[in-house]
Amino acid sequence: MLWLSICSLWFQTFGAPNPHRPPEDIAFSVARFFQKGGSVQNYYMYHGGTNFGRTSGGPFITTSYDYEAPIDEYGLPRLPKWAHLRELHRAIKLCEHTMLNSNPVNLSLGPSQEADVFADASGACVAFLANTDEKNEKIVEFRNMSYHLPAWSVSILPDCKNVVFNTAKVSSQTSVVEMVPEDMRPSDKVLKALKWESFVENAGIWGNPDFVKKGFVDHINTTQDTTDYLWYTTSIYVSEREEFLKKGSWPILLIESKGHALHAFVNQKLQGSASGNGTHSPFKFKKSISLRAGKNDIALLSMTVGLQNAGPYYEWVGAGLTSVKIDGFNNGTLDLSTFNWTYKIGLQGEKLGIYKADAVDKVHWVASSKPPKYQPLTWYKVAVDPPAGDEPIGLDMLHMGKGLAWLNGEEIGRYWPRKSSIHEKCVQECDYRGKFMPDKCRTGCGQPTQRWYHVPRSWFKPSGNILVIFEEKGGDPTKITFSRRKISSVCALVSEDYPVANLESFQKSGNGNSSSKASVHLKCPKTSSISIVKFASFGSPTGACGSYSQGECHDPTSLPVVEKVCLNKNECTVEVTEENFTKGLCPGTTKKLAVEAVCT
Repeated sequence: MLWLSICSLWFQTFGAPNPHRPPEDIAFSVARFFQKGGSVQNYYMYHGGTNFGRTSGGPFITTSYDYEAPIDEYGLPRLPKWAHLRELHRAIKLCEHTMLNSNPVNLSLGPSQEADVFADASGACVAFLANTDEKNEKIVEFRNMSYHLPAWSVSILPDCKNVVFNTAKVSSQTSVVEMVPEDMRPSDKVLKALKWESFVENAGIWGNPDFVKKGFVDHINTTQDTTDYLWYTTSIYVSEREEFLKKGSWPILLIESKGHALHAFVNQKLQGSASGNGTHSPFKFKKSISLRAGKNDIALLSMTVGLQNAGPYYEWVGAGLTSVKIDGFNNGTLDLSTFNWTYKIGLQGEKLGIYKADAVDKVHWVASSKPPKYQPLTWYKVAVDPPAGDEPIGLDMLHMGKGLAWLNGEEIGRYWPRKSSIHEKCVQECDYRGKFMPDKCRTGCGQPTQRWYHVPRSWFKPSGNILVIFEEKGGDPTKITFSRRKISSVCALVSEDYPVANLESFQKSGNGNSSSKASVHLKCPKTSSISIVKFASFGSPTGACGSYSQGECHDPTSLPVVEKVCLNKNECTVEVTEENFTKGLCPGTTKKLAVEAVCT
């Protein structure tokens, strides 16, 4: 039995909250698959990716295709997910021979509890004990022994006796990853500030028109996906007798589009923007506009944000304008949909390739240490040194609007720090229990879906790196920074009742006679060490990494014990034993050890 794609998460779309899938739930799904006779299983995705350039689909899928994978798009292990799944597969691997040479026998252990037992001719035995109750933990009896099964969990017993892994008990460390900002440094050491250069596109037709047509064309069929951009332009004449010119009550521009996004310009001035979203590409635009007596130029920049890549007849899903009207004239509403429209595919700077090293001089760039801010249709160029260190790099575009970015001619991709709605359903903490759905656990309501954009270190030269930005609607380029992605602290929480059968022992000797104590294992990146133990509590600590707090039961020696073992070390292990902590503490309770440490 094959499972070709278990989702490590789900994709993200611009303007939507960030989805999550806890490692406990992924591990539960994988363990259940093998419990029921599965033999081959694949993750989608195991290593996160980046949709460099214009390669993202959707539409509206973000440039980041991280998928909250066990290894993130920057190449760093995502902990505890990566380590928890590693331990899961080590446990399953111990069962391989027996499972491939026998058929499972199912035993009921309760209303929502069961065991699947594999036993081969040699007498070897493997068991998977499952609790599919979404709310309640259970104590089950199996072969005259008692086993604790948390809600929505599977325990793996390679010898039908010793538990080496439970999907809901995460003993692996959690790494806190931060994006550490670093101001961009000019490549010219004589300069004290960055030397920005800018070039402003014309709003509408540049060069010769591509064609003129009565009414509207489909955006995707016209551009053939050679660019995100298609200009729809026309002009109208406004009589001096129009009442709105006298009263100042401006007419309303009404636009309908099949998708995906739009910037509306009148007489070279941006009037407003609109877009669809990841669940509904079509949208409507409604905004008052400033018109003058005489000729008025209407230029509408239609944009795609990736192509449809799934669903019935998705190759027929189009984009672009379907209706344009202006309401508020003396004679009522003016319908421009049947006017002659002049079309231009793409942008001038894009056509000339001014983001490439051999083409940057094809337009006239204006140099300044203070580049124009919040100006639409603007190209920016700057020469910078690479960020210090060797950590992965992200480009922080929080203070920009929407557009494209390149480094040394390489396409970083679309950027759009579009915020999700504060009215979306987000959670403070994910509940791993129960069936997974993409919208089950989401965070970041009211925040940008994607702020940082991966720039591979291999794209940087020792000096003279040319960063080029095309900004569609306006932003502040002076606030663009590089950020280094680094692990700043590590945490771990284990309980006395976590599996103690030694995986190493099973792998070496094939039996579980050797066991180890439940323990906290912390490890910093190879070039750093533990400089501060921010929190340590043995007893009944509560909270999660970054927000641990002491419970009613607490051993006051916890912090000095952990500091003695871990301070100034790259990695350390603290066993949950009576030798390390106070004997007889809080009798009758299952105690935990929670630790958070800083890596520098």
